[in-house]
Amino acid sequence: MNTTFETLDFIVFAIYALIILFFGLWVSRSKDGKTKNAEDYFLASKSLPWWAIGASLIAANISAEQFIGMSGSGFAIGLAIASYEWMAALTLIIVGKYFLPIFIKKEIYTIPEFVEKRFSSQLKTILAVFWIGLYVFVNITSVLYLGGLALQTILDIDLIYGIIGLALFAAAYSLYGGLSAVAWTDIIQVVVLIFGGLITSYLALDTVSSGKGMLNGLKLLYEVVPEKFDMILDKSNPEYMSLPGIGVLIGGMWVANLYYWGFNQYIIQRTLAAKSLKEAQTGILFAAGLKMILPLIIVIPGIAAFVIVNDPTLLSSLGDSGLSNMPTSGTADKAYPWLMQFLPTGLKGIAVAALAAAIVSSLASMLNSTATIFTMDVYKPFFNNSTSEPSIVNVGRISAGVALIIGVVIAPLLGGIDQAFIFIQEYTGIVSPGILAVFILGLFWKKTSNKGAIYGALSSIPIAMFFKIGPKGWLKETLLSKLAPTLPFIDQMGLTFLFTALIIFLMSYSENKDKDDRKGIYLNKGIFKTSSTFNIGAFALMILLAGIYSFFW
Repeated sequence: MNTTFETLDFIVFAIYALIILFFGLWVSRSKDGKTKNAEDYFLASKSLPWWAIGASLIAANISAEQFIGMSGSGFAIGLAIASYEWMAALTLIIVGKYFLPIFIKKEIYTIPEFVEKRFSSQLKTILAVFWIGLYVFVNITSVLYLGGLALQTILDIDLIYGIIGLALFAAAYSLYGGLSAVAWTDIIQVVVLIFGGLITSYLALDTVSSGKGMLNGLKLLYEVVPEKFDMILDKSNPEYMSLPGIGVLIGGMWVANLYYWGFNQYIIQRTLAAKSLKEAQTGILFAAGLKMILPLIIVIPGIAAFVIVNDPTLLSSLGDSGLSNMPTSGTADKAYPWLMQFLPTGLKGIAVAALAAAIVSSLASMLNSTATIFTMDVYKPFFNNSTSEPSIVNVGRISAGVALIIGVVIAPLLGGIDQAFIFIQEYTGIVSPGILAVFILGLFWKKTSNKGAIYGALSSIPIAMFFKIGPKGWLKETLLSKLAPTLPFIDQMGLTFLFTALIIFLMSYSENKDKDDRKGIYLNKGIFKTSSTFNIGAFALMILLAGIYSFFW
């Protein structure tokens, strides 16, 4: 098999890149000589239909951390890592029904802006700084690193050149066009990433079945490594600390998912740009449906790679090239790029385009949302509140460019991380529980006060760090350290959320014992009413989820 890019592969990839670039610039062009204002640039003129919202949500979410990181976790852990995808589908339904109606009613640009309306500008600034730091130093840098790692493995180019190439590609259309360019090109990106991902999955499963097709490959995977299909891991499993058994279903994973899908700017920004609440909710339902099929293209290839590298017969069928960059227990994130190099000429170009689509669409989304938060929640109120609309747009472009440059500089320093998907979840989990506690109480408990929310947000990081370092770390070699448990990070997130929520509750209740907070949200009757389409789709999805977990328990 050929492990190098042929001319046809380069042509296919170049066609994809040109289509994305020109389409992104075309859809975001100024119409009739009109100058872009903030709503045009940051919220796509509030014109997105449901199908564009759903596709854009998935394109923003699925990136190198899924294709590379989650496939790597599939190699190391198995199907259990798919809980992040399948639990997210249920989370999307909750967000669409209970969070979106409030956000859209408030007519906000950013999540920090909602914080200002519900609490104060002081808390808004604190959380805005949290988010900007998280996006730049964790999300953007990790996406660039994993993308560069994939291109290094597949195309045999230096890591830094891959990182710079991806950064320039994302910047070429997203910095100019804003959310409109990002969201509309995401429709193409989703088609490419799903089609290309299915090609890689088919190849991997066909190899496992020795040429007998995808379904036979799936059947053989289940027969050869049944332990890789356990959705709920027990304590004897070496990966229990990453996915701690039943805690995945009832514990901290809810914190990760509710934060990510409900209060993460680069995700929720698409729904804020919807034509209407109904369009936003239908788009959420569409995204939840797509979530259900994603493990087939981002987790199953990792399991297939595990079977191939541990079967001498299958490995020998790949020839000498199969030994090159082969994934191991310590380099699980090489699993997906390693599989891609065995695709036939032409299809390899499509598969690499799919990977690039996942990386670039997420990167563009993160850049746009970083720019939105910095411009609307930091620059405008603190540096130039009277600035013109064109100036606001230019500041957004400059701040996105600066964030991208920082990401390019830092990304190569992440080298040597195994299972990067888990790494990203852990470090996001330091910030997310406190933010989620602030929002959940702020949305649904009218007594929640600004002071309580500020103290809760500020205390959440020390609480999270206490659990991350662990009682054993703090207590050193004392007798107590030998009795203290080491907690999985998912359980750490759950406990951090509960302790933070308790701090917010106690402080708010002491202030507003006999009254509601003056900025408390009063929910009108019928605000959570959803269409019959949404209700039927949500019910069907819950039945499907129950079936999956019952079968793979």
